[in-house]
Amino acid sequence: MLVYVPAALLFLVFCVRVVRERRKFGNAVILGLAALCGLTAWVFQLIRHGPASGQAVAWTLLVLGSLGILVLTCLLFLNGLQMVRKEGRSPTNLLSLLAALCILAVVGLVVAAVVVRTPVWIGVGTAAGGLAVYLSFLFLCFICYAFLYGRLRVHRKADYVVVLGSGLIGGSTVPPLLASRLKRAQSVHARLAERGEPPVLITSGGQGPDEDVPESHAMADYLIDRGFPAALIEREDRSTTTDENLKYSKAIMEQARPDYRCVIVTNNYHAFRAAITARRTGINGQVVGSPTAAYFWPTATIREFAALLVAYRRTNLAICLLLVLAGVLAWWTQQNG
Repeated sequence: MLVYVPAALLFLVFCVRVVRERRKFGNAVILGLAALCGLTAWVFQLIRHGPASGQAVAWTLLVLGSLGILVLTCLLFLNGLQMVRKEGRSPTNLLSLLAALCILAVVGLVVAAVVVRTPVWIGVGTAAGGLAVYLSFLFLCFICYAFLYGRLRVHRKADYVVVLGSGLIGGSTVPPLLASRLKRAQSVHARLAERGEPPVLITSGGQGPDEDVPESHAMADYLIDRGFPAALIEREDRSTTTDENLKYSKAIMEQARPDYRCVIVTNNYHAFRAAITARRTGINGQVVGSPTAAYFWPTATIREFAALLVAYRRTNLAICLLLVLAGVLAWWTQQNG
């Protein structure tokens, strides 16, 4: 049982960190490391029972991994085509296709390294495989913890409900994606109002170059048309990014009530990254997500993950450079071996 101690300790650290501050990407990484240590310990225990068990586990993991990569690639490719048909050929909508092509490229490089076995190919295959494993691990950590974060309870009381904008259709119309956020905000507001004084609802979003009105005004009008009290709505109409949404909304809340609590509403795919941004901005509040169309979720999730990689770019760049150096070392070893 001692082999499970590292996994148990990591899980304990994870639980303590979540209690203290759930809005950290480090929580996701520690949870992933705990799961990885637990899986490694389990495989080690099986191998100890005999070589046959070890071989069976190895082959099972290899087959499942290969099937998983094949299925994932096909799903990403199909989703990419669906995104292009429904949303157009913008760079963001091509992320699923790009991810599928990257998986095929990495598999091709690794297979070429195994088959050809020249120093150059071994070096390239080592670097590509290392980068793929690292990014895949982070992506799985992100997916699992984002799912978990979306199911953690928020404060029973709040002074504000902040709804993040996401663009308008035709310059003034609330699109289905944003309507989903507003409907979730209404339900959150109603639940909070049952427990005490009704919170103020802040619609957050400025006016883009192709928009006739600020997003916050269109969002407020949408809510008022559906019976929401106009007196409980505050408009934040300067922001153009998520960072600005939270920064300017924080200023409104702090000015009126320095000891405020809030609940931030966005779509479910965006909730965890918005929570990380809220922590960095110094906002006292958690984030809840609204439903997103199934076809839109994969591309949006990849975009969120890419944004998190950029947010932690120094750490990720350092680790990626080390993995590239590992590939160079493999090439040098083969060249001079």
